[in-house]
Amino acid sequence: MLIKQLSLPKSTVTTISEVATLQEAITLLEETGYRCVPVLDKSGKIFRGNIYKMHIYRHKAGGGDMDLPVTHLLKNATKYVHITSSFFKIFFMIKDLPYITVLDENNNFYGILTHSSLIDLLQQSWSIDQGSYVLTIASPGQKGDLANISRGINRYCSIMSCITLDIQRENNVRRTIMTLEPGVSAKTVDEISKYLDRRGFKVVQVEDLQNG
Repeated sequence: MLIKQLSLPKSTVTTISEVATLQEAITLLEETGYRCVPVLDKSGKIFRGNIYKMHIYRHKAGGGDMDLPVTHLLKNATKYVHITSSFFKIFFMIKDLPYITVLDENNNFYGILTHSSLIDLLQQSWSIDQGSYVLTIASPGQKGDLANISRGINRYCSIMSCITLDIQRENNVRRTIMTLEPGVSAKTVDEISKYLDRRGFKVVQVEDLQNG
């Protein structure tokens, strides 16, 4: 369960009860520095939504009653994933949120998955800390391109990771980002570039991970 492994469990997450007032919520948010926190029901198990500092400030500035319960300004009540959800679902759910709420198998609040956790995962998937060079390769978007690029690079070295971008572009140009194994020299990268160029692929960017 990748989502479970990446999530911050409930015991480490600052939450607030649905019976708390807006004044209590803004006090908590100001003390912790968070822009929002999860709101749980009285049992502390069921996720009700998020309460945002910004919305409380607006409410207060407009002369709103600060003794109202936090449920008065509840947001994101349906924005959550389960620990068994597909990892790709997160990218659609977390897009406009500081974190995504994670529920367990019983639909109880398990914890949260933050943007920083996703960034860390992407950094690991790109092998930034272990690789030698990252190549951004443009291809015409034809069937077999990825296999041909991979086969060509493997003539010279191993590939540690691969991500393909621009799949929605109208001109069908694809950009494939590949991280090469440690120990690859600049000369080898140049040979790879020339080899791919002869076969209709263009290395549009080379990033040297060894020298920052």
